[in-house]
Amino acid sequence: MLIDLYTWSTPNGRKVSIMLEETGLPYRAIPIDITQGEQHEEDFIRIAPNHKIPALVDHQEGMTLMESGAILLYLANKTGQLLSSGGTRYWEQMQWLMYQMGQVGPMLGQTHHFVKFNPGKSAYAEERYRNETIKVYQILDQRLKDREYLVEDYSVVDIATWPWISRYGFQQMDLHEYPNLLRWYLQIAARPAVQRGYGVPEPLPVPIP
Repeated sequence: MLIDLYTWSTPNGRKVSIMLEETGLPYRAIPIDITQGEQHEEDFIRIAPNHKIPALVDHQEGMTLMESGAILLYLANKTGQLLSSGGTRYWEQMQWLMYQMGQVGPMLGQTHHFVKFNPGKSAYAEERYRNETIKVYQILDQRLKDREYLVEDYSVVDIATWPWISRYGFQQMDLHEYPNLLRWYLQIAARPAVQRGYGVPEPLPVPIP
């Protein structure tokens, strides 16, 4: 295999395994069990100084990358797939990709931390991030009101965002309250590459509301 993917079954990890499956690049998935602290081991830190999955090593290019957004852009550029080459469409994709990186992931991730895994620790944090999650769902639902995907054609933007929405159960959200988002979610969930990528490194089925 020319590509090694260091990953775990989290939204950020699944972004990259789905992207690899969609592009058809051969790769080897190397599990990093973050529940056992493997992300802090020296061998992994040499690859990912931020102590976080995912990380990718492209042996063909001699390239080592951390941060899921950077990895998605690298793979899109490497293959010429799932990202516009320029113009207004490219910048629209960048806008919504940055929204995922700056809002969707961080806000929903904090909801996982306080609402799912640490309930009762901070009423203020639970309320804040639950409200932020509702706001994210509302914005995405409105965005999808008159379009099939977040930026016209299926792209890295959808691949980056979808795994976070797949954790709707962690976020205590009912996707049926957001019909445009639900339609988008189910359409992407039906893609064979998404189903394969979701099951990396653990063979888990895609959640269906």
